[in-house]
Amino acid sequence: MPNTSTERKPGKQSQGKAFDKNYGHLQPQAVDIEKVVLGALMIDKDAFSMVSETLRPETFYEPRHQKIYNAIQTLSMNENPVDIMTVVDELKREGTIDDVGGAPYIVELSSHVASSAHIEYHAKILAQKYLARQLISYASIVETKAFDETQDVDELMQEAEGSLFELSQRNMKKDYTQVDPVITKAIDILQKAQANAGGLTGVPTGYEELDKKTSGWQSSDLVIIAGRP
Repeated sequence: MPNTSTERKPGKQSQGKAFDKNYGHLQPQAVDIEKVVLGALMIDKDAFSMVSETLRPETFYEPRHQKIYNAIQTLSMNENPVDIMTVVDELKREGTIDDVGGAPYIVELSSHVASSAHIEYHAKILAQKYLARQLISYASIVETKAFDETQDVDELMQEAEGSLFELSQRNMKKDYTQVDPVITKAIDILQKAQANAGGLTGVPTGYEELDKKTSGWQSSDLVIIAGRP
């Protein structure tokens, strides 16, 4: 019988597309959305504040988009206006204007965007794509080390767990605290409460019921007492 099985052969990749030879897939990316985000940043002076916590230059897949966002970020951090002209001037100052395609490309980015209405949603998509690329890179490194017989598996497990945790914290923007300082602080609070009359940890207000609810005025707290008129 004839062999009907087919073998998938890698085809030519279009220019500007990164091909991951290890996995046979294109790297996660959304270049068109990157263009929309950059365009929106240059037409709305308040747009950067909405995405500054989500996006970093390396979040962008396209290298020239990384340079453009870096220029926008620099302008915003220095409290300078962000528009087509200021971005072009900043890129010239940084010496990267030719790398991004010159002033015509900057104009092109902003010409196809009418508003920044969905910039936060688009920024989240770019952040997810960037995280996926990081995970692919992370997994590739772990896989390579796992095949290395000279590697200690227990150490590799600890390294992998630590790297994955760090990656999660950096991208999800969640803070973590070591347990030792927390326990020390809790013990200190309990000791102060034991030493103070009535078990208060703060300054007494003179109102017994209020002290029961607040344990006294606490350092650095802003307490507002209000009632219905």
